[in-house]
Amino acid sequence: MENEGGFVNTPPLLDGTNYDYWKSRMSAYLKFVDSKTWKVVLKGWEHPVVLDKDGNKTEVLKLEEEWTAPEDELALAKSKALNALFNGVDKSMFRLIKKCNVAKDAWEILRTAHEGTSKVKS
Repeated sequence: MENEGGFVNTPPLLDGTNYDYWKSRMSAYLKFVDSKTWKVVLKGWEHPVVLDKDGNKTEVLKLEEEWTAPEDELALAKSKALNALFNGVDKSMFRLIKKCNVAKDAWEILRTAHEGTSKVKS
């Protein structure tokens, strides 16, 4: 596939030996999906919570059917990003991220596994 280019509608595949190539292609793929999908990878996603009478966040998670349109859009972006990451890794890489519920966490796990931590780099 590397010699022939790639398919726009499928994410690139990380097999454990091609991380630099995969990272560039995957970030481009996620940006192609839409900007919110890429931003969810960068910033993360938090489940919407109920606000108190003063507009402050509470510990109570909002029911999905009560989400606002913007909250729905961010949740969809989270799902798109996580789906792309799950489908963009082989079985051995999937084992590292299979329990992730947020794309940012999966992205960071893969980055750390292949690039190391800041302590390792220095």
